[in-house]
Amino acid sequence: MLRMSKLTDYGIVLMSYLASKTYQQHSAHTLSESVNMPLPTVRKVLKALSASGLLTSERGAQGGYNLSRNPKQISVAEIIAAIEGPIALTECVSDESHCEQEAHCDVQTNWTRINNAVFHALDEVKLSDMLVPQSSGVSPIHFYPSENSQSGELHA
Repeated sequence: MLRMSKLTDYGIVLMSYLASKTYQQHSAHTLSESVNMPLPTVRKVLKALSASGLLTSERGAQGGYNLSRNPKQISVAEIIAAIEGPIALTECVSDESHCEQEAHCDVQTNWTRINNAVFHALDEVKLSDMLVPQSSGVSPIHFYPSENSQSGELHA
């Protein structure tokens, strides 16, 4: 099964909350209460998001966390990578591949194509898209890959 970790899910929840309230700084404590998440978990996620440059932080009584960019400029892929590391569905598409089969694997190229398609799909979804209410009946995600019918390659 292909699944993100809970920390990544929490990261997207926290980033979505911050995107919905960009007019103020948010402390870890108030974020914890606002999204009903344990404070140690919030701190861990905020640290990873800050280290990746997705959040800015200020110390002090008036300090806190805020998005480093407009929610329309932050992709879900960036949030996932900030917490999970680079998006790599299999060992052979990772930058640090240690697969024993790599030298004689016939499907590595196809795994690379699949990984790229997943990455581009996640990169198309912006944080601002995550704020569109489900009840609106409109899908906020607009991803339409163009397919080259002769080679079958995806182009984004």
